[in-house]
Amino acid sequence: MDQPRPQDSPAFAPLRIGPLTLRNRFIKSATNEGSAKGGVPSRRLVKFHEDIAAGGVAMTTVAYCAVAPDGRTFVDQITLDAASVPHLRALTTAVHRHGAAASAQITHGGCFTFVPPTATRRPLSASSGFNKVGIMSGQWLRQGMQEADLERIAAEFVRGAQLAREAGFDAVEIHMGHGYLLSQFLSPLYNSRRDAYGGSIDRRVRFPVMVLQRVLDAVGKELAVVCKISVTDGHPRGNGPAEGAQIARALEAAGAHLLVLSAGLNIESITTMFGSSFPKENRTRVGNPIVAAAMAIQQFTEPKNVKFHELFQLENSRPARAATRMPLAYLGGVKSLANTEQVLREGFDAVALGRVLIHQADLVNAFADGRTGTSGCTSCNRCVAMMYTPGGTSCVLGEPGDAQLNATPAAS
Repeated sequence: MDQPRPQDSPAFAPLRIGPLTLRNRFIKSATNEGSAKGGVPSRRLVKFHEDIAAGGVAMTTVAYCAVAPDGRTFVDQITLDAASVPHLRALTTAVHRHGAAASAQITHGGCFTFVPPTATRRPLSASSGFNKVGIMSGQWLRQGMQEADLERIAAEFVRGAQLAREAGFDAVEIHMGHGYLLSQFLSPLYNSRRDAYGGSIDRRVRFPVMVLQRVLDAVGKELAVVCKISVTDGHPRGNGPAEGAQIARALEAAGAHLLVLSAGLNIESITTMFGSSFPKENRTRVGNPIVAAAMAIQQFTEPKNVKFHELFQLENSRPARAATRMPLAYLGGVKSLANTEQVLREGFDAVALGRVLIHQADLVNAFADGRTGTSGCTSCNRCVAMMYTPGGTSCVLGEPGDAQLNATPAAS
């Protein structure tokens, strides 16, 4: 009897999400590549995503495309505006050349920012109060959003999605996790409102749902509209998997085409997000002094010596799968084709991969042709700090990114 071939695995079956059909079940998750110096997408960013597209993924996600200047976390972050469109179009053209789709992660940092606001006195959030991340940048207080702010920022998400469409993207991923603005509405750690946007989870999800519905109305017939959520905040006073399932159900009812199931918050639970502790190297090699100080403070509050294990978010993600029927992409510790197949057997529709594709851009093709069944990524997390190096994000076990490419605008 013939042995089954790797390419016959269900991992290589097409998947329909909204108006888009993906060629297989592998999605490159959004990871900040440090390749938009001064906010301008670079040729190195194009090469990074083109290599991953050529390596076999169905879709690659360009991280942290801020929908407004005030929505940036750092100055070296893409802002979706008219000036960025030619550079991003160079990227989507390169990705399409290899038969993959491209997704733009559209986001607003809210109070999770090191950039002083210009449209408001203080960085915006679900509620006013002390701003933990602002300790590093002198922005000690956050400002609760009023109705006019809600309308303006919802419109900024719509405009960002329209610009992503103009730049040739096949999908947009609305970032609702990790402690950014929409996550600040979802999490009781940030949302203490007493109006229609605060209190129960049904109310806390109302503004993220409003953003989703308006983006769907604007681009949902042409682009897949994806939402990335934290299925758990990883904090005893935050959302847990039960609330994550309620959020997923609300987004399904609102019409999202796919959910990417992540976890954790940038300040309170970074270990939940990555599934393991960060090594000392991450804290000593960061060139940005503000970020280096933030990482140094964070090491005193996060759990110590958390060891990585494969599929570390599976237990937290199962309630969202049980609560919904829509397409879901699992994210968290997929290291092998066997891991992928297990996730699919459990009813998830795709896997989102980060560190393993930074380690080996052609991993999906290597799975398909039988060259390997398991990634060589060690899950050391040191690639996270590499985003602050001149060449941008790369695996410490390989060659660093090309600093000259990283300093050259994509469309030049």
